[in-house]
Amino acid sequence: MDHQKTARERFLEMKGWSFILSMHLNSALKNKSVKNFEEATANILHFMSKLININTLFIAKNDKQVNEIKKAVNKNTVLIQEGTTMPFKETFCKVSVDKGNDILLIEDITQNERTKHLNVTEDLGGGSFIAIPIYYEDGENYGTICGLDTKTFEFTDQHIELFQTMSSLLTYVLELDKANKEIKEISVPIVPLTKGVAILPIIGHINEYRAELIIQSTLESSMNLELEHMIIDLSGVSRINNSVSEYLLNIVKLLRLIGVTPILTGFRPDLAITTLHVDVDFKGIMITNNLESALTQIGFSLNKNDNNHSRSQSVM
Repeated sequence: MDHQKTARERFLEMKGWSFILSMHLNSALKNKSVKNFEEATANILHFMSKLININTLFIAKNDKQVNEIKKAVNKNTVLIQEGTTMPFKETFCKVSVDKGNDILLIEDITQNERTKHLNVTEDLGGGSFIAIPIYYEDGENYGTICGLDTKTFEFTDQHIELFQTMSSLLTYVLELDKANKEIKEISVPIVPLTKGVAILPIIGHINEYRAELIIQSTLESSMNLELEHMIIDLSGVSRINNSVSEYLLNIVKLLRLIGVTPILTGFRPDLAITTLHVDVDFKGIMITNNLESALTQIGFSLNKNDNNHSRSQSVM
């Protein structure tokens, strides 16, 4: 009875910690202290390593062709390294995915019909394996969360519950991460206009977090699109104050550092008046009153074709 009580206490403790971890990750993702899915996976694996004394825990992603180790925690012996890849068909992970939603338990990989013929089994020499697939909300497979040891490991109901809970949690985290990325794309809609030129329309209020998003996306897009000019349209900005002005100056300075010429446009009369009262100097920054003027400044003109559609044309 004492042994059963102890096991039950451990089980309830594990479920309690699973709930706490779920709440923690949910809060962390919303507050941006955990920035993305990969950071969340690191937290989850370290948490799991305290509840199951297996040598290696890892999360792998596959595209049905290649299996990539995204995160790994090794205790005594390094069995799995982050970033390594191998053909998906030659992995234990594929065996797990083929099994579907159910947990895969293999206490002896050298005796199991689905793993004994694999090269990885020969390389390990023996051991135990546990895994369950991770799915997106729409049912598409992301990869697997796995446990591996070269020694025989006795899996319990608590271990099964742990992996099932973490798999469900990772599905939730994947969707949060996807939503955050979509919000980021909507928040920073960089639109290429022509070769070397793009426009960034900023709409609404700019706070510190959004300013960081704008800076990150602007720099990435500038490099990927090989931009020479970035037109920043402020006509949709709700208000200008010292903080917003500082954010804009930081964006301008960073663009200049990577060789992109920033142009500010769209200062409404109310924004222009407010700007006079902030303690930020906009001298030396190219400022125009609208997009057409900005394009003209860098050698483009807007001409109407026969269908009354505007198009840009270089006059350089």
